[in-house]
Amino acid sequence: MKHWIQAARLRTLPLSVSGILVGSFYAFANQTNVISEISNWIIFGFSLLTTLGFQVLSNFANDYGDGVKGTDNEHRIGPMRAIQSGKISVESMKKAIIITSVLTLISASVLIYFAFKNSNFGYSLFFLFLGIIAIIAAVKYTVGNSAYGYKGFGDVFVFIFFGLVSTLGVNFLYSKQIDLQLILPACAIGLLSVGVLNLNNMRDEISDRNSNKNTIVVKMGGKKAKVYHYILIISAMLITLIFAIIYNGTGFRISQYAFLVAYFPLISHIKTVYYCSEPRNLDPELKKLAISTFLLSVILSIVMLF
Repeated sequence: MKHWIQAARLRTLPLSVSGILVGSFYAFANQTNVISEISNWIIFGFSLLTTLGFQVLSNFANDYGDGVKGTDNEHRIGPMRAIQSGKISVESMKKAIIITSVLTLISASVLIYFAFKNSNFGYSLFFLFLGIIAIIAAVKYTVGNSAYGYKGFGDVFVFIFFGLVSTLGVNFLYSKQIDLQLILPACAIGLLSVGVLNLNNMRDEISDRNSNKNTIVVKMGGKKAKVYHYILIISAMLITLIFAIIYNGTGFRISQYAFLVAYFPLISHIKTVYYCSEPRNLDPELKKLAISTFLLSVILSIVMLF
């Protein structure tokens, strides 16, 4: 059980629910009676469960894909993975991927049912299709000969699914409409999520290059990857601030900007990355950036509600 928990990579889970929190609480704050309806809390619960399922599936698939390709080897800096260490067999991980895919799809189906019930059949089909695409995307990141993570497209998919789909998608389940204003925090969460992936790829640049895993970091090189990283984090911070200004309008209360507290660890993170010359030292920053993103989403969600 310990090895399966390690393979699930618990430190990545708070990041995965950030978009769900912001999208849900935005709906609670802007739709009449949304927060008081039991069915909407069921939607919230299954949204979290489904998202966590997608994240665990992605982590299992990543362990499997990099393990069988030999990308996870003795030259890799990060924590030793399950297949790499021999703690979990290739066949066992393959079965876990299938089981997690099925359970996540079931959770997504229940979520869709409570969101749309017997109406909006077209929406139900669309979100079911979206769920299947998300499962395929989670698996194909590193699995197979056409794995898009090995071609430098991981950043795009993370931005889309962790940012736009997560935040706008869950909000749509409550409101049945797309709120253009919500695109701003959705983009911010997406950029921060890409930042976590980019940090991981900066840490593994040398081993990825030797294994022909052509991430964006491998393609542009470590120095440019740092600049790219600064742009991701700073852009997310600015976008969130712009959203708050627009959302709050002409009124001003200091409590409305309480989310700025989360900027301090983000600024500290940027400073650490700037002065870091040893890729190994980037590993602790993964957890810091993931937790900072989660903290930002939690505070922003609470601020919107009150």
